[in-house]
Amino acid sequence: MTDTIAETVDLLYNLDQEKLTIDQQIAFASALAALAQAERLDRIDERLRAIHQVLHTWVLRATVDGGR
Repeated sequence: MTDTIAETVDLLYNLDQEKLTIDQQIAFASALAALAQAERLDRIDERLRAIHQVLHTWVLRATVDGGR
């Protein structure tokens, strides 16, 4: 997902916004909003993976400690 976001950022920021029609400017603004949301979701996903790893480690430790 990160590669797709980076490629999209490159495309969006290399556009000559002054040459866009009104409809294209609206689409451009929508694309920027969608990009910001995707970046936020990507960060949330990273945090959830980290939390999952911590919880999984705790479960494994509890299983090992509980079996003694």
